[in-house]
Amino acid sequence: MATQHIIIGGGPVAINAVETIREFDAAAQVTLISDERAHSRMALPYWLSGQVPREHTYTADDASLKQLNVDARIGQRVESIDPDGSTVTLDDGSTLAFDNLLIATGSSPSELQIPGTDLSGVQNLWTLDHTQSLLDTIDGKERPKVVMIGAGFNACIMVNAMYKRGWQLAVIARGQMPSARVIDEGGAALVEPWLREKGVELHCGATVPSITDAGDGTKVVELDNGTTITADAVVMLVGVKANTDLVHGSGIEMDQGILVNDRMQTNFANIYAGGDVAQGPALYSDKPEVHAIHPTAVDHGRIAGANMAGHEVHYPGSLSMNVLDNCGLQTFCFGNWNDAEAETMTISNPGGYIYRKLLWRADQLVGAVLVGPANDMGMLTDVGMVKGILQTQTRLGQWKQFLAENPFDIRRAYIGAGVAQKLIGMTLTGQASRPRGFRFDGKIPTAKVSDAHATFMGTK
Repeated sequence: MATQHIIIGGGPVAINAVETIREFDAAAQVTLISDERAHSRMALPYWLSGQVPREHTYTADDASLKQLNVDARIGQRVESIDPDGSTVTLDDGSTLAFDNLLIATGSSPSELQIPGTDLSGVQNLWTLDHTQSLLDTIDGKERPKVVMIGAGFNACIMVNAMYKRGWQLAVIARGQMPSARVIDEGGAALVEPWLREKGVELHCGATVPSITDAGDGTKVVELDNGTTITADAVVMLVGVKANTDLVHGSGIEMDQGILVNDRMQTNFANIYAGGDVAQGPALYSDKPEVHAIHPTAVDHGRIAGANMAGHEVHYPGSLSMNVLDNCGLQTFCFGNWNDAEAETMTISNPGGYIYRKLLWRADQLVGAVLVGPANDMGMLTDVGMVKGILQTQTRLGQWKQFLAENPFDIRRAYIGAGVAQKLIGMTLTGQASRPRGFRFDGKIPTAKVSDAHATFMGTK
């Protein structure tokens, strides 16, 4: 009989696992169970900003799942897992047996426990429905006023999307500066004046005791310092939590997430987990970590899919990273960027909104922070090269001293230390990656080499 694979979830972990299983096993039975249609949360800000339509957030449709021979149960939920019996029970009471199970249930926003969160126009911003709800709330308003409660990674992403719409924005940060939890103090110190300069109203070091309805459709957000803010909509993004309720009491081992090994296996060899819900191998760490980011989700899906299909592969570990566009000021944090014991090389030019910090253990780069305006950062290949150095765990030897003297010449160290050659030879599953199978409306992306290519690739 064909192997029975069940995948719970519809995000990048799930879809990459499906496609990877099909690379190695065309005959297996694959069942996908998801309460939402398959999409990427990473793409929601692009829809919110008006850069793409809703359909561009989808990562699969009925036709593509049918082509992959997937039994897609969209709109259903798994209520319980029986690891010993290798079965799952669905919300309609039916039971399905599996040979292999992948748990890719993702994460959810933390709830703000204050009066007024149940009012119309007050919401989280995490799902397709949340995004549509916010767009419906401000529909017809030329420059709506939106209050964002929260200033972490996810909140900053959505603030940037709304900024691109030209909306009036106010951000309430519990800390003394926005982005304080996703970048070091030196980098975060540049974000606050930049956002104020761009017209974003900031309330740092504040909390919200309550939200009330003004009676005319607007909402009044009360701060603990007595300040009140009137807005057309209020968005709450004050943290996230892994969706682990499904495994409580099942015997599947957990810590901050579901614990997995370098094959994405839990303590049950035929049960896998990946993405925001998984706590697994991490680069520059001797402990398993949760990296709730899209690149890790893709990696986890491919590693889990290959192993579920009988192709043994091992994951070297995910790289911690936070990549943000703060209304034109881009911030990049890689690896152990907050390692207090690491040796550091730092450049700071607050007037130009430039900040760089490289963190070292001996001659190995273990973390990096890069901050700068989009026109500068987006035109540099430094960001990708720093990430490549960390991803390959390359020891830089004499190039460490070179970077101390020439901190803006990452390319010479990158090439001289052989990082590019290492990256070319790296593969997650032992074979070349394939393009994603699903394309919206069947359109294939095209790329044109610009005149700048010769400048970046030239040797002079």
